[in-house]
Amino acid sequence: MMSIDLNSDLGENTPDRIVADDGAMLGIVTSANVACGFHAGSPEGIRDTLAAAVAHGVTIGAHPGYRDYEGFGRNAMDVDSATLQAHVEYQLGALLGLAAGVGGRVRYVKPHGALYNTIARDERQARDVVAAVRAVDPSLVLLGLAGGVVLDVAERAGLATAAEAFADRAYTPSGDLVSRSEAGSVLHDPDEVSTRMLRLAREGVIRAIDGTDVRLRADSICVHGDSAGAIAMAAATRALLESGGIRIAPFAEGAR
Repeated sequence: MMSIDLNSDLGENTPDRIVADDGAMLGIVTSANVACGFHAGSPEGIRDTLAAAVAHGVTIGAHPGYRDYEGFGRNAMDVDSATLQAHVEYQLGALLGLAAGVGGRVRYVKPHGALYNTIARDERQARDVVAAVRAVDPSLVLLGLAGGVVLDVAERAGLATAAEAFADRAYTPSGDLVSRSEAGSVLHDPDEVSTRMLRLAREGVIRAIDGTDVRLRADSICVHGDSAGAIAMAAATRALLESGGIRIAPFAEGAR
């Protein structure tokens, strides 16, 4: 049976900025990309999400980003290599410690927001992130944008990698994500989203914003926890994939 992972970005809530329903999403997904505090979340909130992930049997991934809490990590930054590597190492170390404290283990790394998008095309910053992962724990899998530069950089450095597609984002004809500043970049209709993901899982193809087809390899599908209608989209995607004969299972080894 064909299989694919379903993930979401979680652990991003604080009392003054609630962006996702972590509890509901953890009942749907097989992997959780948990914020590390730089772009969102608080130590106690992140720990609560990690504990809930352990209780649900959901695989834990670290979700480090730029030091951009005010901008939710979505502002592109030209950070020097020493600083970027140290910032990623710091975030990974924090999450590994919090996860161990609740009986969990971090299995993979998925960078967040602007950092994620930058390392999909910027080899220098990609090398910095990969160096940080290798320094902290080279057994961690690097989850990145399908077709992104960072996956090649990580593989050359000896890291295991997994490719990701986004259920709730529009794609350009070249396979990049459409900028959030453009109309139609974020999708919200559960039927549209789930149908797109079933085709991706079966055929390795997704429809771009201009109507053309883009071929993508995807080991994991993301539904952003902070998207409007996120729970409905994730539930519809899982249900349609499973009814279509696709097994939903974590991509990282030793998940359950």
